[in-house]
Amino acid sequence: MELLTLQHFAGCVGQEFDLSLGESTVPLTLAEATPGTTSILPGMLRAPFSLIFRSGSAIVLPQQIYRLKNASLGALDIFLVPVARDKQGIVYQAVFN
Repeated sequence: MELLTLQHFAGCVGQEFDLSLGESTVPLTLAEATPGTTSILPGMLRAPFSLIFRSGSAIVLPQQIYRLKNASLGALDIFLVPVARDKQGIVYQAVFN
């Protein structure tokens, strides 16, 4: 399994990711892919980064690992945390250290 980096996601900003909920899916849009604020420390396998996804749904999904599918990246298992709600829907964040 390849270690995911910011470069994998940088070209996918604005693209849709389908979050699997068993028989159904919830569309998320990758809104941001940004480098982390922590410096790379000895022994770290990658530079930290953060992803922000937006959902148009009013339903807040609990924080957990979800299977996401994207046309460019394929299927990925990512731990998502709901971090905000605004008039556009729910905002989820994934942090990679």
